[in-house]
Amino acid sequence: MRLALRALCRAAVASWRENFPLRGRDVARWFPGHMAKGLKKMQSSLKLVDCIIEVHDARIPLSGRNPLFQETLGLKPHLLVLNKKDLADLTEQQKIIQHLEGEGLKNVIFTNCIKDENVKQIIPMVTELIGSSYRYHRAERLEYCIMVIGVPNVGKSSLINSLRRQHLRKGTVLDHLVGEETMADYLLYTLNKQQLFGYVQHYGLGGACDDIEHVLKHVAIKLGKTQKVKVLTGTGDVNVIQPNYPAAAQDFLRTFRSGLLGPVMLDHDILQGHPPAKANS
Repeated sequence: MRLALRALCRAAVASWRENFPLRGRDVARWFPGHMAKGLKKMQSSLKLVDCIIEVHDARIPLSGRNPLFQETLGLKPHLLVLNKKDLADLTEQQKIIQHLEGEGLKNVIFTNCIKDENVKQIIPMVTELIGSSYRYHRAERLEYCIMVIGVPNVGKSSLINSLRRQHLRKGTVLDHLVGEETMADYLLYTLNKQQLFGYVQHYGLGGACDDIEHVLKHVAIKLGKTQKVKVLTGTGDVNVIQPNYPAAAQDFLRTFRSGLLGPVMLDHDILQGHPPAKANS
């Protein structure tokens, strides 16, 4: 399938972007304050915590994690859960594990919390980590306190619900804060750079494209996501039908997250020993 898509797009002989210019879009102003507030709350609860489970997206296992987690959370037993493994290209899984071990992360589990894959391994590993921790001096207590952390949209709630299903027999930063169109543009940039052209076939595009406005316009028209806009003319207001770009961007992101564009590894550059391209402000 991938070979067919590459053949389809080879004719374009496109020159993909080597970096991602923000063009004045201030997409990260909210993030430092948001994370600082969360970290402060974590620190205030640490004395009650026996083990920390950090959840992250398996499609971007190396970058994207908050580097302050390890520093802030100190010497508490720490388990890294790389979730959404069913959506990730894990052909280089061993290299990912080795890279994480080099950063001091020796306890790593790949999961799919929607289908409860590998979730049963978590509690036994947590129990072992707590039991072997020299900081744990509450042998008279049988219950443990576990803190689940992670950046937004990595599956923290899915993990908690999966653990409940497994052990209790039951069943917690939004896109718009960054901007769906900006996120869709960065996704398009990344997919093209890695020659992952599943979006071309999925949306029926004529070929790969590096222009997010063109892609979203096609998506909006294909899905019937349009809106009426009033335009002032010399003879009065006129209603014009225009593509609903935010709605198209939301569908593009949702399609990617659900795995309909195929398995991906967003940290491919790091695994190959190349630092990821930085966004230009």
